[in-house]
Amino acid sequence: MKAVRTLSKVCMTVASLFAVFGVHAQQGYPNRPVKIIVPFAASGPADNYARFMAQRLQEAMGQPFVVDNRPGAGSIIGTDAVAKAPADGYTLLMMSNTQTVNESLIPNKPFNLLKDFEPIAPVNYSDLVLVVNPKLQVNTLPELVKFARANPGKLNYASSGNGTPYHMAGELFKYMASIDMTHIPYKGSAAARTDVLSGQVDMMFDAVTTMSENIKVGKVRGLATTGRVRSSVMPELPTASDEGLPKYEAVIWLGLMAPAGTPEAIVTRLNMEINKIVNAPDVKAVWAKQGAVPMSMSVPAFTKYVAEDVAKWATVVKVSGAKAD
Repeated sequence: MKAVRTLSKVCMTVASLFAVFGVHAQQGYPNRPVKIIVPFAASGPADNYARFMAQRLQEAMGQPFVVDNRPGAGSIIGTDAVAKAPADGYTLLMMSNTQTVNESLIPNKPFNLLKDFEPIAPVNYSDLVLVVNPKLQVNTLPELVKFARANPGKLNYASSGNGTPYHMAGELFKYMASIDMTHIPYKGSAAARTDVLSGQVDMMFDAVTTMSENIKVGKVRGLATTGRVRSSVMPELPTASDEGLPKYEAVIWLGLMAPAGTPEAIVTRLNMEINKIVNAPDVKAVWAKQGAVPMSMSVPAFTKYVAEDVAKWATVVKVSGAKAD
């Protein structure tokens, strides 16, 4: 009986120490620079919003938040670097639905998204837009589908890499429109965008936030956006669903994660600060002009959202037959 009481006291002492550590971690964090690894090339939405969030987090938390771009292997290289980093809150991942897609598209990865990471908070989402180079003589989505069906395999589309939202938007489009196109993956959205603008590639699904200006000046022709409703940035463009592909939807969303085992107090603190940033009126106003919609969730809600997105894209990968080229 005495041994049981002694064990009980030990357990209570250990629990108290963990509680004290949690409070100390929250109060003392951060006390040095925090690195945000972006597993994508510079100039894309993930990079742009990572830098925006880094600046705002630095202002809110009093320490530098430094963006570190580590693209490659469809985001696997940078994501794995975070999975293997110390779980101390000083290495974070700017992720997108690329990571949730890769859980089924690339099963033999060195990490498991749902086991090796702690979801912190979402940041925002934006519609994609299907654009074609003006050399391609199609002006509407139905015209594009008709041309593709009459010329199977002739058209190609660019993406920022295997598993990215741009890739999966194209694969979902191929499946729902019953057409055949060739996927050309790049190491980043900037390179893919450049080749579509120059006419080296026929088309691309790209973020509204980065392609809208090119559409407005006529460098590419916008055919349709990919959200449930028309984009507030380009309301003149119909949605793909409006143009003959009912229920077609493909967006890009961004969020922050940390290595599994990161103290709960740190994750909670980051979640609180991120939610304050994305809900700030000035941030909402700026993002609205860019076509980005703020996302605000608790840690449990975001954890559930990530798991559901993994399941959603697993179904799309299966029915579309999408492959990592």
